[in-house]
Amino acid sequence: MRSRLLPRDTLRLATIGLRTRKLRAALSVLGISIGIASLVAVLAISETSKADLLAAIERLGTSLLTVGPGESLFGEETELPAAAAARIRLLGEVDSASAVTQVEGVTVRRSSYVPEEITGGIAVRASEDSLLRTLDGELRAGRFLDAATERYPAIVLGAKTAERLGIERLGGITQVYLSGRFFTVVGILEPLRLAPEIDSSALIGYPVAKRLFGTARSASQIYVRTADGEADVHRAGALLPSAADPWDPEEVAVSRPSDALEAQAAAENAFTSLFLGLGAVALLVGGIGIANVMIISVLERRSEVGLRRALGARQRHIATQFLSESLVLGVAGGAVGVLLGVAATGAYAAYEGLELLVPPLAVGGGLAAACLLGGVAGLYPALRAARLPPTEALRSV
Repeated sequence: MRSRLLPRDTLRLATIGLRTRKLRAALSVLGISIGIASLVAVLAISETSKADLLAAIERLGTSLLTVGPGESLFGEETELPAAAAARIRLLGEVDSASAVTQVEGVTVRRSSYVPEEITGGIAVRASEDSLLRTLDGELRAGRFLDAATERYPAIVLGAKTAERLGIERLGGITQVYLSGRFFTVVGILEPLRLAPEIDSSALIGYPVAKRLFGTARSASQIYVRTADGEADVHRAGALLPSAADPWDPEEVAVSRPSDALEAQAAAENAFTSLFLGLGAVALLVGGIGIANVMIISVLERRSEVGLRRALGARQRHIATQFLSESLVLGVAGGAVGVLLGVAATGAYAAYEGLELLVPPLAVGGGLAAACLLGGVAGLYPALRAARLPPTEALRSV
């Protein structure tokens, strides 16, 4: 009669060694689970971050351009003409344009008692009252500069500036100190993802900047909002240098802030590949651990193998038993690793305020990799156990 091993018997035999040596089995599962968790977490965190970046690009749009001074033929930084913003607004592809100018030698502090050299990385910039509309920004509190407040000591704080100055909300009269004068805070901005330099700025009007600090109208940067069409953006980008400086258009630098977000999304792929490699190394170490455990298990259970062979078990039955045990370790490690990876991604998403996104490829690929690694790691020990001669194995009884 042909002997055969039923599936339920195979599963029972595969778990005998694991149930009798629980600590060893747990450590083997842990080794695999760490590698799988690393792979799943890297893929899931990358997809979660990338999805947030792509959503931000779609939400913020790609129609914002910035115009700034470039370099002269001799490598010196140039200046934009004072009328650059006005000429840019005349372009048909431009919906709005707003200039800002760095106010040199002026710092913003909570009071005169704070040393002047402690700037907190905050820049004071003169701004046109159309800036918020051009950037499509929002206010956290108060109001933005307008035709009335831009003439007086009124100031609007960027999101990071307000945080560094310890101003979370506006209640009553809130003032900051600018190089010998107090300015009243009239507004606080929400973070501007496409203009992060504004987040760490304190904005005042051009008239008061000229009257108190002698700031000229020459813009250090001009934000330009074009029509939403990609063709309009490209046409505007080609025309902006000549519009900003008709005499030296080659000395005008035009950039697209959304390109930085797209580059960041591309960089996510590079880092993902790097961390996937590190996760694969951890997974390989876990597989070596399973192979080591299975070899030790074969040596310790020589008498069991000999007894089963003497009772009629074939070589394939012995090989199936130990290979199944290795597969159980791999699958258990894969399941635990997937759960740990998803949990780590969920914690990251909650901390960053992102929407959790776990790609099915990460889950399925993690389980498949663990199963494959368990099978490969257990193949040699299973063949070694199957080739043990019954008489030699029974000597250890």
